[in-house]
Amino acid sequence: MKTYYSDVIQFRGDHGAFGFQQGEWLRNSPLYTIYTNQSATKKSTFTVDQQKALDWLSYLLPNFIEELKGLAEGLKLSLDQTITHFSGYQQEWKDSGCSILSGDHFVVRNYDYHPKTYEGRFVLYQPNQGYATIGPSQRIIGRTDGMNEKGLVVGYNFVNRRNAGNGFIPTVITRIILEQCQSNEEAIALIKQIPHRFAFNYVLADKHGARHIVEATAQAIRVKENRFSTNHFDMLSEFNRYHLNDSKRRLDILKNQSPSLSITEAYQLFNNTEKDIFSIDYTQSAGTLHTTLYDMDTAEVGIALGSNRLPTMIAFNDWMSGKDIWITKMLGKINTTEHMPYMKIN
Repeated sequence: MKTYYSDVIQFRGDHGAFGFQQGEWLRNSPLYTIYTNQSATKKSTFTVDQQKALDWLSYLLPNFIEELKGLAEGLKLSLDQTITHFSGYQQEWKDSGCSILSGDHFVVRNYDYHPKTYEGRFVLYQPNQGYATIGPSQRIIGRTDGMNEKGLVVGYNFVNRRNAGNGFIPTVITRIILEQCQSNEEAIALIKQIPHRFAFNYVLADKHGARHIVEATAQAIRVKENRFSTNHFDMLSEFNRYHLNDSKRRLDILKNQSPSLSITEAYQLFNNTEKDIFSIDYTQSAGTLHTTLYDMDTAEVGIALGSNRLPTMIAFNDWMSGKDIWITKMLGKINTTEHMPYMKIN
């Protein structure tokens, strides 16, 4: 068993100052050399069109550029380097898992990926412009999933890397949606405008009771009303991977749940190993790294690192009213010996 952690990051203020603080944090983290590895960038199968990335960000979320500028200053890198490494435009993605279920007033999500990709940051951010957000980060400025002050919850499921296009990866798309949109309707409209690099399901749930899955690729986008999602498409099936057995197995489990499933029952379904949704397949980039719980009615958010654990709960409304949370670090255990580079000691 490996003990691991997630730092709790709290920030209120403009995007530039937030970016600078994150840059200073990252510069003193083991992740710095990994995220700014020049040789890896040179070997990559893509090149980032700097101006196109800036043009899209200016259109989608102009304040995001200020955050990138602040991040560059904090990291002591050029803006061009920072855009290449952190803008989320044309970056690579490895295969991963993930399962998501939305109930009448909540969303539960298992984030499944390789342990070496985890960065152990849970972020609460209240910008001067845009909606306040809460959720785990990925690649510093992106989000694996999250909720905003309007009660909109967003998560994603990987589907395929084939037929990649010029566009953004889901971590940044999730962040943009959370800061810009207050409903599923607005989120769907925005997703249709964003260029997508890879094929992903985007799971959307808002406080008004809307529940949607958006099947998004570089070539096509389809929308359906649904409460659960794993790692394959229904409508854009031609974009699926060849091996879908585990994705379909998990989806069947979710489909067989009662519509009246309580928030506690849903959380246990995802976090308890005996329920067969929580995965320990860490060597195949499909092990569960966290379980998140979003309650849109109460604005309470929970996260658990590892299986069969009670979630650490955070009252998001209290935090937005100016009351800092006392938790600075959350601990957990997972059944793996895989290296987790963000921790100084493994």
